[in-house]
Amino acid sequence: MDNTADYRTLEKRAQRKDAFIKAGTYGILLVWAVMVLFPFYWMVLTSLKSYGTYNSEYVPALFTLSPTLENYRDAFTAVPLGRYLLNTAVFTVCTTATMVVVVTLAAFAFARLEFRGRDGVFVGFLSLMMIPNELVVVTNFVTVTELNMRNTFQGLILPSVMSVFYIYLLKENFEQIPDSLYKAAKVDGTSDLKYLIKVMIPISKPTLVTITILKIIECWNSYVWPRLITDDQAYYLVSNGIQEIRENGFGRENIPAMMAAVVVISAPLIVLFLAFRRKIMDGVSRGGIKG
Repeated sequence: MDNTADYRTLEKRAQRKDAFIKAGTYGILLVWAVMVLFPFYWMVLTSLKSYGTYNSEYVPALFTLSPTLENYRDAFTAVPLGRYLLNTAVFTVCTTATMVVVVTLAAFAFARLEFRGRDGVFVGFLSLMMIPNELVVVTNFVTVTELNMRNTFQGLILPSVMSVFYIYLLKENFEQIPDSLYKAAKVDGTSDLKYLIKVMIPISKPTLVTITILKIIECWNSYVWPRLITDDQAYYLVSNGIQEIRENGFGRENIPAMMAAVVVISAPLIVLFLAFRRKIMDGVSRGGIKG
């Protein structure tokens, strides 16, 4: 009886300990979630306040009883925000589509094709990741300027269609596919390109989806290169259009209108991430695990 009572006591202590640890973990995660999400809430809240209401608040209010959509109307009338969104969509789609093709072919070559110096070339590619981005930007700027491609979509797109990191990520995923499939396909007379399209791409679809989504986010948030290579408003993207909004649109005092523009610009990325968050996590984990 004593042993049974002692066992039950220890079991109850263990359960209380587990419950305490779980409660503490969820508490920490809850605090962290509030810290991460609060800036987004504040951005949306500010965009729903009128200019007069916002400026009359000596202590910022955490909610508003009289929300307005006037700031969103101003976001599309004070500056050509619609054009900025269209330019960004064209830039993002063209850059991402071209990059996926280039990265897929390069990763396939490094993962499956046998040629002299393959490993050395791949190490050379990886070494490019150690070059500071500032040096690459300067080189690309000189090249694009000499080719007379400033203030063109070609100048915006071409320097962004290759990524060493995405090649590495996809190569690691391709190498997880058994060599026996490739050898069997070659025995049947299947070309390398057909094997890539029919076998490797379907198997590696989660990683390809992840690469596509991450590139879309990267293009949508691109700022330094578009700002450097374009000084014509007709080619502004939403990222460098924000500065135009601040200087020549609403003015530096109209914070609610600026927040409305930022909400409009951020909404597509937030929706994209929420819709494909599981595929992103799955693709990254598949690309980083071998065997």
